[in-house]
Order: sequence, then structure tokens, then C-alpha cells
Amino acid sequence: MATPQAADDTLRKCLTGIHGFDAITNGGLPKGRTALVCGGAGCGKTVFAAEFIVRGATEHNEPGVFMSFEENTEELTKNFASMGFDLSALIAKKKVFLDYVYIERSEIEETGDYNLEGLFVRLGHAIDSIGAKRVVLDTIEALFSGLNNTTILRAELRRLFRWLKDKGVTVVITGEKGEGTLTRYGIEEYVADCVVMLDHRIIDQISTRRMRIVKYRGSAHGTNEYPFLITSGGISIFPITSVGLNYTVSDKRVSSGIPALDKVLGGKGYYHGSSVLVSGTAGTGKSSIALTFAESVCRQGKKCLFFAMEESVSQIVRNMHSIGVNIEPHLKKKLLTIHASRPTLTGLEMYLVTMHELVKEHKPDVVIVDPVSNLIAAGITSDVKLMLTRTLDFLKSKNITCLFTDLSQSSGNKDDRAEIGISSLMDTCTLLANLEMNGEHVRTIRVIKSRGMANSSLSYRFLLSGNGVDIVDVLKNKDNCFVRKAQREYIR
Repeated sequence: MATPQAADDTLRKCLTGIHGFDAITNGGLPKGRTALVCGGAGCGKTVFAAEFIVRGATEHNEPGVFMSFEENTEELTKNFASMGFDLSALIAKKKVFLDYVYIERSEIEETGDYNLEGLFVRLGHAIDSIGAKRVVLDTIEALFSGLNNTTILRAELRRLFRWLKDKGVTVVITGEKGEGTLTRYGIEEYVADCVVMLDHRIIDQISTRRMRIVKYRGSAHGTNEYPFLITSGGISIFPITSVGLNYTVSDKRVSSGIPALDKVLGGKGYYHGSSVLVSGTAGTGKSSIALTFAESVCRQGKKCLFFAMEESVSQIVRNMHSIGVNIEPHLKKKLLTIHASRPTLTGLEMYLVTMHELVKEHKPDVVIVDPVSNLIAAGITSDVKLMLTRTLDFLKSKNITCLFTDLSQSSGNKDDRAEIGISSLMDTCTLLANLEMNGEHVRTIRVIKSRGMANSSLSYRFLLSGNGVDIVDVLKNKDNCFVRKAQREYIR
């Protein structure tokens, strides 16, 4: 048990309100200290700073001062509005103080008497006028653009940071990326208590943004690179560490919609809140099995959210009619919601954000993604796996049953599961295959694993007909023929 003295020594945090950032920093930025947000042009530094001020004013009752050295008040107001932030209203309520300071670089002289007294007076007035708890200086280079003497520069930076600390405000200072250094002068990062590095890069013609906490004095923090997005609602970060492996599980079962498959799965179907992978080559029936599951869920009055990456809604409805499955009533009742969009349209991270937002909006009992292999076209494989890991943890934390289909490349009844490499993350893995036997095209299904339940490891023949999906025979692996009597207890 910590002593009172130890409790007082604990570093206090200031919640930024930026989605995901407070999770990877264990509570936000250091309260009453200075943080540096640095990076190249267009990486999102000003957006980060703006959201820090607005979230503080609107969500944490902490008024803020935004002092800009590059954009005037009108430009900043328009920029804030693009993220849905009404800056004029916040200024009127004295929640935000916006100040544009014009500095003529040619007038800056490098002398031993150079100081920031004028800035201190102006900034002090702004802080006191609204009782500010947060301050942004955007960007720091503008103050020292005419200085080359690092001794003067370091002294003034330290004095500025100390003055801000004495005012008791939490500060975000933005800085431009330098050549071989985090910032242009390579000094700011050593003076600041926390350094956040933003990066905007192009990989295989796909635009991505990354965030990294370079240092954080007195606090543990996530050290990985985290993908983030700038949307109409601000910045969104989805760190893999934001959801731990501490979610609860259920003993309840949910039917797959195929009675014979339920029997293969210990007699009752999938566990509620578990993850299911259905993989196979083209034409093996992955989407049919997934949509049969969706129809079964909706028939029980529960909600299903279906992410379709290859077919339109009308095409899905028509195709399911061919096997006797009618999903139109569920669409009309809004029990079934189909989001049909290719991930290449928005990019990998944006598609992830869309998934999260739709899950929060519709609050489904089941989420189906068909097929996850299409995500590779929108990003590199390692990023796709990280994205799916975050998505799985997010869905499990909400106790949502999720089913992913995956298009594998090899043919035959091989154990070729999820070339993205996510089969180990799944609770239940089902393999579909097409076999050519005696001139006949035969579909087979086999449960590779199903955690926490007894299940058959045999391969079965299944049919797609006007009566839906049905498992009819057991495949005897020794001579690739079907036996209609042996082991029938698994499916009848």
C-alpha cells in the first residue's frame, strides 16, 4: 500500500480526449508540464493541438489558449470547423482564447539581449483572462526562426518552459521535423517532458499516418508505432494495447443456422461472444454459410452487422434466394445491416474506424466480415493482422460473436487457414474445400478447432440447394469416399 508521500509524488495526468491517445499514455499528457508534438508537414500536429484544446474545454471543463504563429484567427476557425468544432461559440463562452501572433523573421536579431518578455506578457494575459488550464503554441520554430546561436536558443526555450510550468498550465508545443533530428533545432525534444512523434508516409501507394511516444518523463507508456486517422471528428488512434485480454466469456451457445453443423460443434453451435473463421477457396460456400448464420441470428430477434467487401446488398439478397434463404424481412426490420464497401475505397485504417463506428451505432449481437482477405488490398499483411487483432479484442470486449470468412489460395482439403495469419486468434476455425471425385464437384467442410468444446474432427460433405445449407455425409479420408452409416451420430 502506497504511503501518502508516495501518492503525492505520482505524476498527474491530463486527459486529452483524443480517442486512443489517453489509453497508450495511461491517462494523457503530463499535467502542468510541457509536451512537444513534432513531425513533418501534413502529419497532423495542429489537428492534435486543436483537439487537445477543444476536448479540454468541452469535456473536461478546462479552458484553453491557442496561440498561433502561422495561421490567423479566421483560418484557424475554419480549420477547427472542418472537424466539427465550433470555435466561435467556445470563444464567446470564454472557454477558448485564440490569439494570432505575427512575427516578421527579418526583424529578429541575434543578440545577447534576445528574450521573450513580450510573449510572456501577452500569453499571461490570455491565460488569466479565461482562467486557462491548457495552452498550445503552434509552432515553436516561428519564435526562433532568425536565431542560429544554440546557447541563446536553449536558454530561451528553458525559460519559456519553466515560465509555463510556473503558470500551472498543461502545454502542447508543436514543432517541425528536422534533418536527422526530431525537430528543426534538435533542442526542444530534450527540454520537453513528453515528446509525441507524428508521421505521414506512403507505402505501396497507400497513405498512412503513424504516432509514436518518443519519451515521457516519469510515466510508463506504449512505445510502439500506432496507426491513426484524421476524420471529421478529429484524431482516432486504435492501439493494440487499448483492449487487454481481460474480457469475460459466456457459456451460452448461438446456433450456426445449420443444425447438422451445430451437432459437429458439440451439439449446440458456437459460443456466444466467440470468434469464428470460415476459410476456403473460391466457390466453396463461405458467404452462404456466413449469411445463413446471419439469417438465423435475425430470426431470433437479434441484430447482425454484416461487412460485405465483394457484393452489393441487392446481389447478396438475390444470391441467398437461390438457396432458399430470405434476408429481406430482416433488412427491413433493421435486424440485419449490410455495409457493402471495398476497403481500397477508404484505406485500411479508415475501414477499421468505420467498423468501430457502425458497431457502436448499431450495437449488434453478431458481426460478420466477408472476406477479411480483401483487406490485404488496402494495406500490408502485417498491418492487416494488427487491425484484425484490435478488432477482435474490441468485439470480444463488447461480448459480440464475430464470424470472418477468408479466401485461401490452395485447392483441395488442406489445412490452409487464413493466409493473413489470424487463425491462432480465432476460437473456432472451419475449413471448406472443393473436391473432384468421380467427375463430381463435391463441397466439404471440416472443423479444424473449436476452443472449449468437444467437436468432430471428420470431414463432411455439404450441399447448397434450394433448401439451404446441409451436411449430408462423412468423408472417409483413407480412400476419399463417403460413408453413409459410420459416424452418422455426429450429424444426425
